[in-house]
Amino acid sequence: MDNKPANNFLHQIVAEDLEAGRVSEVITRFPPEPNGYLHVGHAKSICLNFGMAERFGGQCNLRFDDTNPEKESPEYVASIQEDVRWLGYQWAGEVRYASSYFQQFYDWAVHLVEQGDAYVCDLNAEQAREYRGTLTEPGRNSPFRERSIEDNLDLLARMKAGEFDEGSKVLRAKIDMASPNMNLRDPILYRIRKAVHHQTGSEWCIYPTYDFAHGQEDAIEGVTHSICTLEFEDHRPLYDWLLDHLPVPSRPRQYEFGRLNLNYTVTSKRKLKQLVDEGVVDGWDDPRMPTISGMRRRGFTPAAIRKFCEMIGVTRSDGVVDVAMLEHAIRDDLNDNAPRAMCVLRPLKVVLTDYPEGQVEQLSAPAHPSREDLGSRELPFTRELYIDAGDFLEEANKKFKRLVLGKRVRLRNAYVIEADSAVKDDAGNVIEVHAHTVPNTIGLDPEDGIKPKGVIQWVSASAGRQATVRLYDRLFTDAAPDKGDKDFMTLVNPASLDVVEGAWIEPGLAAAAPEQNFQFEREGYFVADRFEHSESAPVFNMTIGLRDTWNNG
Repeated sequence: MDNKPANNFLHQIVAEDLEAGRVSEVITRFPPEPNGYLHVGHAKSICLNFGMAERFGGQCNLRFDDTNPEKESPEYVASIQEDVRWLGYQWAGEVRYASSYFQQFYDWAVHLVEQGDAYVCDLNAEQAREYRGTLTEPGRNSPFRERSIEDNLDLLARMKAGEFDEGSKVLRAKIDMASPNMNLRDPILYRIRKAVHHQTGSEWCIYPTYDFAHGQEDAIEGVTHSICTLEFEDHRPLYDWLLDHLPVPSRPRQYEFGRLNLNYTVTSKRKLKQLVDEGVVDGWDDPRMPTISGMRRRGFTPAAIRKFCEMIGVTRSDGVVDVAMLEHAIRDDLNDNAPRAMCVLRPLKVVLTDYPEGQVEQLSAPAHPSREDLGSRELPFTRELYIDAGDFLEEANKKFKRLVLGKRVRLRNAYVIEADSAVKDDAGNVIEVHAHTVPNTIGLDPEDGIKPKGVIQWVSASAGRQATVRLYDRLFTDAAPDKGDKDFMTLVNPASLDVVEGAWIEPGLAAAAPEQNFQFEREGYFVADRFEHSESAPVFNMTIGLRDTWNNG
């Protein structure tokens, strides 16, 4: 435990708590609200809470804070569990829900009323805002603050029985309306919501607020370190006040850390939902989305995301992380682990006039230049091939290291060829190149010492397969799309998706497993789509380029 990363202050806190005997076992929790899909910011929280429990031999609970039935659904519950598993973590025991503790929460609400620490308030929302005061002016006591304990108990029971309309009454803690901390100005503990809950159905028509449920959930589960993002720092006094005034079975401690903010990204659930609802993206798992399901479909790997979260560290201040750090982590992982393959995105036919018609030569190439354990792949070589249209010019200067008429270039893992002539359509566009092979040049090392100008990828026209390839760019053109008064919807990158139909791929790629990553040589890293890819209709999504080309002109 003494080899903690220097950029995670929470590790030091936990280590000291164990050393001093304040805790004997570390118990953390990941507590998402099931009202949307998880995003990259949640990935940091997942890695932090589960990773810390792993590091110190403890446990991490997965608990759904489902106290708002109007926005929650089983769809989100299922997607969150899948995201956590995909990132490589397993929660302790069964999945937990705040709703499982509703009766205990209610009993504790009754306890607060009996102790004179809570009351039923009839102020409507507008009146409550007026009475609450401002950051510079103290609030005023509600006219219902001094109701008798008996009246409050009666009204709370009738709230629970469904006698009152939504918004007509709330249960509030009796703390201090003059407190400089707005969260202590008699905060709401319960509100009336006549909505069907995804777990409890119509059993309840009053629901606890997150602030009331949070600390009590932690106490019930024996959580030792309740890790929150910095926006909950001002809520911690209320967290502690409730624990002090309730007969809870344990005493958790809340700690705050800086949330993950990425440039060129929005993570507001409301804004992400707007992108989905208005058809800017194709669902929550669109590969351009910063959701975990979107990153997964884009071809990001769990190992890379976990590495990224480790790289950015855990600090006590908010900041903006350059998305290039995430891209670096992805490239680094895929460079080491992704098999190589060839894909021609903009096909131009090459006819090797000296190569026998109908002949198929099976060439062999390594699946990875430095990973012998990944084996090799077979490349059918035939008279007619496809190369990328950008790899041929009739005339070019010395800087052009690809195929030129009268010049030689190597086909990767195959022959050196020399271009002889070009066939054009009526508009003058080159539609076919005629070339010939240079004898004795098979393989990476020509036997006759010939040095071609460059190396290009290729695919057999008869043995290759056609595929759909989706090329992705960043979703926003602005580094801070939701900062200030900007309308983030006007900053969507119109070139964030380019669908290439009819790309040509090595035949073996058609049999790739969904979610299998590859480096398409000289093009970038790609992944077989997890839902749409099949051997009969291959679909590949671009994960990331071979290098950062953003804004390089």
